[in-house]
Amino acid sequence: MFKEARLKLTVWYLLILMSVTIFFSFTIHRLLLGQVKAFVVEQRFRIERRFGPIQPSDSLDTDFVENANRRIVFTLLTINSAILFVAGGLGYFLAGKTLDPIKNMLEDQNRFITDSSHELRTPLTSLKLAMEVALRDTGLTIKEAKVLISENILEVNHLQELSNRLLHLTSGKKLGPPLEVERLSIQKIIGESIKNISVMAKNKGLILKNLVSTEQEIVGNRDELKELFNILLENAVKYSHHKGSVVINSIVRKKSIEVSIKDEGIGIDAKDLPHIFDRFFRGDTARSKGEIDGFGLGLSIAKKIVEDHHGSISVQSKIDQGTTFIIHLPV
Repeated sequence: MFKEARLKLTVWYLLILMSVTIFFSFTIHRLLLGQVKAFVVEQRFRIERRFGPIQPSDSLDTDFVENANRRIVFTLLTINSAILFVAGGLGYFLAGKTLDPIKNMLEDQNRFITDSSHELRTPLTSLKLAMEVALRDTGLTIKEAKVLISENILEVNHLQELSNRLLHLTSGKKLGPPLEVERLSIQKIIGESIKNISVMAKNKGLILKNLVSTEQEIVGNRDELKELFNILLENAVKYSHHKGSVVINSIVRKKSIEVSIKDEGIGIDAKDLPHIFDRFFRGDTARSKGEIDGFGLGLSIAKKIVEDHHGSISVQSKIDQGTTFIIHLPV
């Protein structure tokens, strides 16, 4: 589809460009031919003024004009052919560049629809089967019905969380209004996120070491940045071994602040590192841990938040030695 569209767009570029060049070629041809005819008349006038009237030689003048006309036409055809050849290549290249964002957007949209429908299908199927089985059970008691409803509510909560995260990813900040930003203390933002995750860490026997001492301010959206550090800290706790520690540190650079979140957990396989920010991606190590749940959307959201704040995020990890996420945010 895009190959055909690229060719059509190239043809339209050429049609527009060649229409303009042909128009100017005709104009230039008429001007140059007029100049040649004027030159012939002027030369004849000079000769007659100097040597007196001479025998008319219209055929000689006509041959000169026709010869000049052929040269002008040949030159213009050569130039137009060169323009057509060069413009064809450049037009094809430009058409590709024009269609690339649309192609990437459609591919991303199709991938998103496929992945999200796959993720939604499992809990929906589970809900449907549970309710169908319950309806067929004539001996279902009130107590059993309440247990079933409670289980279904948990599944609905999971679906709600998944839909909220999907909406976060597809909110289209770049196409909508800009983020509402304010001057924020990075220390306070991280402190609030640590407080949110402290119960989860305590239940796992983890120590959260907050070494962020700088009062450096950044310009950003409070809720988005809290969500960013909530995601990264939750992941650090989730994938850490029991009785370990998670260290949060910061370094002020010349034009940015670097925040690192280091855990002593299960780590990420080297082959999975290039894909950890992809939607719905969960590495082999994470999948092998049956007790660790999740949709594989958190890091995609984290990356989007960082990019919305014109920053960058990277990761370093080794299996069974831990993972370090490094975030750079402009100050």
